Amino acid sequence: MLSEQVRDELLQELPQWIEQDPAFRAALARMLRGEFADQRTTESRFDRVMDELQRSREESERKWEQHRAELQIYREECERRSAEHQAGLQKLREESEARSAQHSAELKAYRKECERRSAEHRAELQKFREESERKWEERDKAYRQEFDRVHEEIMNLARKQERSIGALGARWGISSERTFRNALAAVLTENFAVEVFNVNEFDDSGEVFGRPDQVELDVVISNGTLLLFELKSSASKADIHFFERKCRFYERRHQRKADRLIFVSPMVEEKALKLAQRLGVEVFTDTLDIKSL
Repeated sequence: MLSEQVRDELLQELPQWIEQDPAFRAALARMLRGEFADQRTTESRFDRVMDELQRSREESERKWEQHRAELQIYREECERRSAEHQAGLQKLREESEARSAQHSAELKAYRKECERRSAEHRAELQKFREESERKWEERDKAYRQEFDRVHEEIMNLARKQERSIGALGARWGISSERTFRNALAAVLTENFAVEVFNVNEFDDSGEVFGRPDQVELDVVISNGTLLLFELKSSASKADIHFFERKCRFYERRHQRKADRLIFVSPMVEEKALKLAQRLGVEVFTDTLDIKSL
């Protein structure tokens, strides 16, 4: 083994020998070739290392570019999903607002429908109340009218009985024929709102009674219709015959045809009724029995 002194001297002189003595440097290189690679080998290794580093850098850059591309895709996917989420939220918000507006409209329509039905119900109630009041008024009016009608019929019956009694009185001389005739004429004017004219004309040719005499008739003109009346307490066949003659006398005297010949008497003989029918004379027992003029 080398002593420390020799080793130290060798280490001190060795760099100078290697630098200044090419033969020594070559011999030393041969000696150390097994321990150290030569320049070509070193450069080859260095190139391989550099190539590996370049490939590693390129691989790193490729992976980094791939990572950035994946990151970009991920970012775009996130942005797309975020946009879809925002669009979904916007659509949900719009649908919610639309449903809210629709609900408000439906609620408003329902409120209007309720108000309309309530108004119809109130109108129907009012109509029912008015109809009920009208029916009650009509029923009450009908009751009053029926009461008035029955009362009037009773009064007319009473007056008719009074006139019948008056007719008996006139027949038997207890009361005058003129009073009975005036009573019948009054009923006639009350019921039909007409005026009864008493016509008294002189028959100088004796056409009616066979000798010159006064001819008396009751005349009614209603809406242009000429009606000739005889109002008596009793009627015999001769009375009907003379009445028909009086009417023809009046028609010839005034040049006008009578529309109706009416004889009113509460007591009419059977023969008189048959004669009146043949002569076209209408016979009534009371002026109340006449329904229309």
